[in-house]
Amino acid sequence: MRIQKKNSMEKKTLVIIPAYNEEENITAVINGIRNAVPGVDILVVNDGGEDRTGQIVRQLGGRLVNLPYNMGYGAALQTGFKYALKHGYRHVVQIDGDGQHDPKDMPRLLNVVSGGEADVAIGSRFLDSRSYKAPLIRRAGMLIFGWLASVIIGQRVSDPTSGYQALNSNAIRFYAGDYYPVDFPDADVIIMLYRAGLTIKEIPVTMYPNPKKSMHAGLKPVYYMFKMLLSILLTLLRKDPLRSESRRDSPS
Repeated sequence: MRIQKKNSMEKKTLVIIPAYNEEENITAVINGIRNAVPGVDILVVNDGGEDRTGQIVRQLGGRLVNLPYNMGYGAALQTGFKYALKHGYRHVVQIDGDGQHDPKDMPRLLNVVSGGEADVAIGSRFLDSRSYKAPLIRRAGMLIFGWLASVIIGQRVSDPTSGYQALNSNAIRFYAGDYYPVDFPDADVIIMLYRAGLTIKEIPVTMYPNPKKSMHAGLKPVYYMFKMLLSILLTLLRKDPLRSESRRDSPS
């Protein structure tokens, strides 16, 4: 489905960019978004960074939230979701501030949620012929948690760690709530979405390798896998009070 009323939809769309010391990349990311989907509102959540990211965002005319210290990727994202909920945005796109995600794919993600195909559109780097080279240990984690999420929700999940997503108002409310895991929001979020009665659809997108040191370097993959397994277990054990709330008085 194509976006028919482009300007109308874009006025109701917020793009959230969590950023930590991204002064070298943030200009290209913001300009890429404006070229791909002109007119959308852009919010950068500066996660306690100490460089010129915030100053550059202001110079470019973007919205800016400065967190008092480095609270982590998930907390920065949820700050943006709370902002979107407070200001009544109908659609949200989350995209990384390091240039790993290609803004040209953004209209395709938005088409899914604006057209009612799913509550959340997840950009997958593994759905088409383009090859994404992930480090071996990280790739193993993606395969394990992708398989686990697929079994639990009864739907293939090829990229459970993708941070490139579009959300409708149902999902915005869910992501802004207390159940959103701000530590490592990955496969556990997909399972939570399913248990809350929300739907997902993966869309093939282009992603580029992250030149920065990965959060999965050293012994961190072991910690990440332990935390993710624990989070998934708690998600499955938790009673599900979200299903009715996620749909209540909420247009798609």
